[in-house]
Amino acid sequence: MLYLVPTPIGNLKDITLRSLEILQTVDVILCEDTRTSSKFLHHYNIQKPLSAYHMHNEHKVLAHLVNELLAGKKMALITDAGTPGISDPAFLIVRECIKHGVKVECLPGANAFVPALVNSGLPTNRFCFEGFLPLKKGRMTLFTKLATEERTMIFYESPLRLVKTLKEMAQYFGAERSCSVSRELTKMFEETQRGSLHDVCKYFEQKTVKGEIVIIVQGATVSKTAE
Repeated sequence: MLYLVPTPIGNLKDITLRSLEILQTVDVILCEDTRTSSKFLHHYNIQKPLSAYHMHNEHKVLAHLVNELLAGKKMALITDAGTPGISDPAFLIVRECIKHGVKVECLPGANAFVPALVNSGLPTNRFCFEGFLPLKKGRMTLFTKLATEERTMIFYESPLRLVKTLKEMAQYFGAERSCSVSRELTKMFEETQRGSLHDVCKYFEQKTVKGEIVIIVQGATVSKTAE
């Protein structure tokens, strides 16, 4: 049995009772970073063997973990913050578990893009999640493609690249396109800035940006798509 267990994205109170129960009962907890997870687990007095599972070793340890699961072990997969599989490792091990008949269960819980989307004031009935943009190869091609996307768009971004990305979005999507930028969600200095891509970019140009970033961008209008 493999459980995918979401962990808080900031406020440690954002954990479900069921998640804590599962973490207390599994044989092994797979962690993106054992040091980060140790602090979180210690806060809830959870003492279980930890094993590293991250993007740099997942191919190497995958077969061993699946064999352990097939032998009857119960494992929980957590990441540094949020839901496993959302811009974090999980896809490969879930696919292999399904392939080999290992039961997989994903618990509901914290992630960054849902509160950022709902809080943006932009349409939530149809949206697309793009995660982190390519750093170089394919970046401009993707912007060109998304310029006519009519659904609300969701992106994750580093604070170091926020202003650059907003400028590029203004160039490809139009400077007056509405957007919302949320940072430090659930934390003490949580902030959401709304407005046009031009205005929001100007705002963040004038300050030092810290924390994890979620960018929500209004979809293209039908007339823009036709154009």
